Amino acid sequence: MNDWQRKSPLDWETYVNKLVKVVAVEKHEYEGWVLTVDPVSATIVLATFPENEKGSISFVMGHAVQEVEILQEGDSDMKQRLARIVAPEESQAYSAEELEKRKNALKTWLETNHIPVGEQGELGRTLSVAGVLTIEPPYGPEQCSSTNEIILSRVQGLLQRYLQQQ
Repeated sequence: MNDWQRKSPLDWETYVNKLVKVVAVEKHEYEGWVLTVDPVSATIVLATFPENEKGSISFVMGHAVQEVEILQEGDSDMKQRLARIVAPEESQAYSAEELEKRKNALKTWLETNHIPVGEQGELGRTLSVAGVLTIEPPYGPEQCSSTNEIILSRVQGLLQRYLQQQ
């Protein structure tokens, strides 16, 4: 186990949103903005933004890391740019009122199609379908969760068609 792997998640967190140079085995060098560090494998997730291109993601496996040097602190613009990589844009695009409208429209549509649906959670933001599936804001197929894969797949398909009709 190398020095990098011995660090704690709190140590790794100090590298997030910073431009770093990583020296790995066989003198390979990688440069990029630290998006995150996997706490199990110590793998560093780097984002780079080549000019006139979309950003790209690369992974440096924790066992290969020999040295990590911070080159630059991330400003608020860079932190937002990095956050947009991992956060789906649609979840950022809706106000509380819009989410409420989406939830109510979906709930009405499910009830119209004889699918038992209710609200759960402290604020009633989560929709519960037949007590075996939940749909979180912003109420798309990606926000469905269930331990029953068949129900999950069918409701996601229904939801996809519903959203295409909107």
